[in-house]
Amino acid sequence: MSKRSCATGIALALLALSGAAFGATRTVTLSVPSMTCSTCPITVKKALQRVQGVEKVAVTYEPKEAMITFDDTKTNTDQLRAATANAGYPSALKTDR
Repeated sequence: MSKRSCATGIALALLALSGAAFGATRTVTLSVPSMTCSTCPITVKKALQRVQGVEKVAVTYEPKEAMITFDDTKTNTDQLRAATANAGYPSALKTDR
């Protein structure tokens, strides 16, 4: 095997193993207006953390929002919104960065 084909093979293998080469980390903010007490954010946070691909979650009671960082090759905003709704807290997309 030539040095060139060996180097190409290694490069392709590394590229295949690197999920970051094809996906992007996104951060969105969801408005969660149905949170009515200071313990509601705990439930919302746990529901979002269970979604595959979610990397970071911060939920606040005031303002009633959830900021989620996730791998967009593994999940999307519809799945995040479904997770909050299934936990009893419907949400709407507020910002997408």
